[in-house]
Amino acid sequence: MTEPGTEPGSEPGAEPGTGPSGRVSEDFTEQLLGRPLELRRRDVSRGAEVSLLSARKFWHALGFPVVDTDDELFTAADQRALAAVAGIVRDGLLDEQVALAMTRAFARSADRLAGWQSQLIAEAVEEHMSAALAEEGDDDEHETRSVPSVETATETARRLAELTDRLEPLLVYAWRRHLSATVARMLADADPESYGMTKMRSVGFADLVSFTALVRRLSERDLARLVSRFEALSADVITAHGGRLIKTVGDEVLFTTVGAAPAAAIALDLVDTMTQDDVLPAVRCGMARGPIISRLGDVFGTTVNRASRLTAVAQAGTVLVDATMARELASLSGFELTGQRRRILRGVGPVTPSLLRRAATTGRRQAPSPTVPDPSQRAGSRSDA
Repeated sequence: MTEPGTEPGSEPGAEPGTGPSGRVSEDFTEQLLGRPLELRRRDVSRGAEVSLLSARKFWHALGFPVVDTDDELFTAADQRALAAVAGIVRDGLLDEQVALAMTRAFARSADRLAGWQSQLIAEAVEEHMSAALAEEGDDDEHETRSVPSVETATETARRLAELTDRLEPLLVYAWRRHLSATVARMLADADPESYGMTKMRSVGFADLVSFTALVRRLSERDLARLVSRFEALSADVITAHGGRLIKTVGDEVLFTTVGAAPAAAIALDLVDTMTQDDVLPAVRCGMARGPIISRLGDVFGTTVNRASRLTAVAQAGTVLVDATMARELASLSGFELTGQRRRILRGVGPVTPSLLRRAATTGRRQAPSPTVPDPSQRAGSRSDA
């Protein structure tokens, strides 16, 4: 949904189509929205049978600022979306506060998704342009830019406009699949015979060692490729063992599993995968097992904090686990645990970690690795999943 004054390429309150970015965005706005901009804000509110105040709440929940203008900047899809949320409230399926919270959840996820996918396309376009310039012996501009050029941005917009209708069914499909998996986990957690009154998880962190030095050494472009490579490899390893990737924050990934063994396999595979990679530095992992709190797609609590602090004290290429995790893994074949000295972890307190290794006689199931570019090479010679 597009809010007045916030079309792609414009600043809130700016006249649509003014300036170079405005002229460019005009060509793609209606294509990306899939409908013509033919409705005013009052038309949308009237058609959805809601007040302007309720409409404002909806726009805010979607993450758009309200700009008081009566230009034709809305589409029939905006009206249908507002009517759908209003109908859910009228039918008593959700109250207004919960309906707006659900809308915010969609909006935050969609905003990150749109940015992520646009960047992927822009990088692919930039890669192609850099390769062409490298053949001509002139790629300095594309190597040093930290933001896309007008040519790159325009081509990215064109490709996204062409792909939108084909990708939309995938978005709905992925949401339904993940919703089904989430409900299944919730039902399992609700079974008192499983874990009692708490949600028990194995929580793991993995972060790149010496990342600060890489930030100083690599260009922004190559650094972005390195982070993308780390995220792609980590995601493949985590999902291969049935884990859940909670979030990635630059040089760090956070994951959870229901059991202890899958988490241990993930951590060890992450260490091995990054060690064998010619581009990425080594990683270190910290894991803890215990109750967690899930909120807004993230996880919180003492267990999460303990895993994070253990990661911070782990050596490069090693995995440290807390006592609870160690006890569960001790009874399983395939793992070796070595007790470490007692530590006082900031914000956590005393912890006696164990060093986790793969048993010498145990084979390793290699997680599939995506094909990703090598940021240490120049664009012309480079052979995010």
